[in-house]
Amino acid sequence: MTELPRVTRRGALLGAAALLGAPAISRAQSDTLRFGHLTPRTGFLGPLGEFAVQAATLAMDEVNAGGGINGRKLEISFEDSVNPQTANSKAERYIQRDGIRYILGEINSASALAIGQVVQREGAMFINTGANSDALRSTDCRRNMFHIEGQNSMYVKAVGRALMEKGLIRDKKAYALTADYAFGHDLLKVAKRFLGENGGTIANEDLIPTDLTDFSPFLLKLRRARPDVVVANLAGAQITNFLKQYSEFGLAMPVAGFGFDTALAWGAGSGNFLGTWPTMWHHRLENAAAKKFTADFRGRFGRPPENQAWGDYNAVKILAQSMNELKSNDVAKVVEHLQKGARFNVLKDRESYFRARDNQIMTEMYAISALPPAEQKDRFDIFTSSPPIPGPGESLEAIASTPDEASCTFPS
Repeated sequence: MTELPRVTRRGALLGAAALLGAPAISRAQSDTLRFGHLTPRTGFLGPLGEFAVQAATLAMDEVNAGGGINGRKLEISFEDSVNPQTANSKAERYIQRDGIRYILGEINSASALAIGQVVQREGAMFINTGANSDALRSTDCRRNMFHIEGQNSMYVKAVGRALMEKGLIRDKKAYALTADYAFGHDLLKVAKRFLGENGGTIANEDLIPTDLTDFSPFLLKLRRARPDVVVANLAGAQITNFLKQYSEFGLAMPVAGFGFDTALAWGAGSGNFLGTWPTMWHHRLENAAAKKFTADFRGRFGRPPENQAWGDYNAVKILAQSMNELKSNDVAKVVEHLQKGARFNVLKDRESYFRARDNQIMTEMYAISALPPAEQKDRFDIFTSSPPIPGPGESLEAIASTPDEASCTFPS
């Protein structure tokens, strides 16, 4: 007679739990598709993170109102990624514990790198919506990491065109104030290259701690140096504080920024925004899709969306559109779809696509210039904009990095 296996109390309980739990897991998997969202919601980048969360929430609700993703409801889990270590651990938790295969968000370049490493190792996917470093598109690129945020080269070349037209590059000496972390260091490198190639120089430079709030020591140095132009390679609340205090000091030297988010100008207060800056998108665009997004966002959250909101909104929409077109949420299929040049309406005049060699979106940008304080009608409509850059007759790759500037070889 064959002896039956002994059933322990623990084994019986585990078996019962498995049987009871299996239908619930199956129903959840069939009815819901989850994305993970990571971005700073505290610290000097926190004001931008709140726009990102609001925009991703709006996009999620619109996707679900339109039938979801292949008939499944979309749910997005939101977490604060206060630093690269936190971003790494939360990305691992999303994937390993929660079974999430798609992560989007981020602003900090070092945190984006950490997430990119996790998704590549785990066979998941990440759309970077706010980290600019060229290194993420070259030495630190990953096949499963895509970038709807512009790279530093695009920001510098876009605003650089406007500065050339204003006569602020050739034969001019600049004083650079640079955020002292990965993004700022990379942006300074790209800015120096652009100025050098176009007859300008950075004669003075200072690294600015990310937690600095009092710019007076640096503003006194600017006053003494009297550069032809002040170059602000700053980020987050640094920009808000710099603009406010620059105006309070009454300095008259032209200001140019090579990295920018419109929310930071709004935070500086009435009459304090000045200079010329690059942006991926802004709420004053007149195409129908942009106007609808702006109206919907403003109606729900009481303020217009800014360029960080644009990135997170479109990241959700791009993933949903791709999965519905493929009739699949398989990561490998979505990655291949994007790398083959799928086109997307991203609330601009021209459709955009991801460049296969580095997964960077190819899209129009804009250079915005502050209106005089007397012409700033409210706290939001405080600038004028250039036409789209590149122009209608140019390739969208005209302002992106060249292979010599940033070359990506995807790790195997």
